[in-house]
Amino acid sequence: MSEGAPEQPMEDVLASIKRIISADVEAVRRFPTGPAERPAPDEDVLELGAPPAADAIISGETAQASKAALAALSGVSIDPRAADNTLDGLVRELLRPMLKEWLDANLPDLVERVVAREVARAIGR
Repeated sequence: MSEGAPEQPMEDVLASIKRIISADVEAVRRFPTGPAERPAPDEDVLELGAPPAADAIISGETAQASKAALAALSGVSIDPRAADNTLDGLVRELLRPMLKEWLDANLPDLVERVVAREVARAIGR
């Protein structure tokens, strides 16, 4: 962030992100897109077969353990309004300086790369 700009509270930033994501999800629900048209097959393109079955790559136990861990993770919710004396509040306060440091170090370059890529895409390079 710039030196003179006031900092937004983390709760406001998180709430804004949630609103944007919710709006995107709602837009997809209201205006679904049809399947993309497939281009005509090109003779120079190598067609690969179907990917190997997951059970050939990992054991059933590993797959079940992974599914259970992901199911547990999907049930976790973080309350952005949690007090500082809760685990959510403590984690938020511990992450805030690390996130700020990372954003200060990486955000300008990241934005520059993304903007350059989008400009190049828009002008057809």
